[in-house]
Amino acid sequence: MKQTWRWFGPHDTITTADMRQCGVEGVVSALHHLPPGTVWPVADIKARQAAIAQFPDGSPSGLAWDVVESLPVSEVIKTKGPDYAAHIAAYQDSLRNLAACGLSVVCYNFMPILDWTRTNLRLPMDHGGTAMAFDLCDFAAFDLYILQRQGAAEDYSPAFAAKAKTRFDAMSADAVRALQNNIVAGLPGANDNWTLQDVKSHLNAYADIGQDRLYQNLVDFLSEVIPVATELGIRMCCHPDDPPFSLLGLPRIMSRQADYARLMADLDVSANGITFCTGSLGVDPDFDPVAFITTLGSRIHFIHLRNTLRTLPDDGTRSSFHEAAHLEGDTNMVKTVRALLSEERVRRQGGRADHSIPMRPDHGQDIIDDLSKDSMPGYPLAGRMRGLAELRGIMAAMADT
Repeated sequence: MKQTWRWFGPHDTITTADMRQCGVEGVVSALHHLPPGTVWPVADIKARQAAIAQFPDGSPSGLAWDVVESLPVSEVIKTKGPDYAAHIAAYQDSLRNLAACGLSVVCYNFMPILDWTRTNLRLPMDHGGTAMAFDLCDFAAFDLYILQRQGAAEDYSPAFAAKAKTRFDAMSADAVRALQNNIVAGLPGANDNWTLQDVKSHLNAYADIGQDRLYQNLVDFLSEVIPVATELGIRMCCHPDDPPFSLLGLPRIMSRQADYARLMADLDVSANGITFCTGSLGVDPDFDPVAFITTLGSRIHFIHLRNTLRTLPDDGTRSSFHEAAHLEGDTNMVKTVRALLSEERVRRQGGRADHSIPMRPDHGQDIIDDLSKDSMPGYPLAGRMRGLAELRGIMAAMADT
């Protein structure tokens, strides 16, 4: 696997020099300053490539932009709203411009409204560091008593709703603001200036969109862009829902292996592929990473190796969880890496040009001097460096097996 690192651009607290010292082989990035639904200009793409290719002092870094994460799918496309055709055309043009600059792997997701969702961005861990966490009771308190979403009570058992009410009643005004901000602000792909009314307005757009319709919207979107991607030699790869269950009454359509099997069969071309994220998928207690890779491995174009640990409280099939150290969560990372290396061997034997799959250590805990830095939540230097080193060790140990 090609060892890559997510970088948010020149304003990231982590530099290209830091990445090289971590042993990074490639970079995952995106043009976050451009809103969804607009064309990514060649000039902006080349500027990001140039920033990656040099150290802060201007000397060559030896790094290159390998994976686009993400070229965001707008809410207009997800809901098939007004200006749908224009947004599709902009997405196609962005793919053309990326291909013209030599980029060939594009990650995206089809999660309605919010990107990955957490209730605490820095939950203290026993070792003294912190981790991002999702507490279902806190989220229910937000949904029921802060957002006061219509119909929210139907999504929780009466006992759990009562528990959430107790939790909400104990919150200070500062705690309420922090919870609201953690859910709707500051995450990659999310808008950092939404109000509660903004969230409600976006939710209204999904009032008549259930799972079947959202899935059809995804198929319709891919039917427009996959032929362009195929022509350009681009591999599209869909990231799973995070967490892999419904939030705010919104449908989830890419949460488990069966969802990917369906999508891969409905658009059965190599350009339609998978971002294999062990953290998002691993929140589902039925997730079997080896079975996933064995069944769908040929369509995996990008890998997020990350671990999560399911915790209490839970409500039915939905559970709380936090970001675990890469070898310490619910997913057996040794078996997962072994299966991925096996898939790469099959590709090499078959002469596939994409036999080395780009991988990045996703979401690290804040440890050591991460704790004194204002890095992007989930993307600290030391925590991810630890994860990459651990994963690199597994890969090295299995290189000849």
